[in-house]
Amino acid sequence: MLNNIGLPGLLLIAVVVLVLFGRGKISALMGEVGKGITSFKKGIAEGNKELEDESKSVDTARDVTPAEEQDKV
Repeated sequence: MLNNIGLPGLLLIAVVVLVLFGRGKISALMGEVGKGITSFKKGIAEGNKELEDESKSVDTARDVTPAEEQDKV
């Protein structure tokens, strides 16, 4: 259905949206979208850093078997 829009169709849609909403609202909306993308990227970077820090702190597996059971084995 939307496979044949092309450049003239996209330009027409952009002009109609600009006329309906005005330059100010579109500018504000794009600013909020930019802030959202920046926040998302920051969250991804913090998550990756947290995972790296966690993997560095866990070097080896620890034996958590109670001392009583270790004597039996």
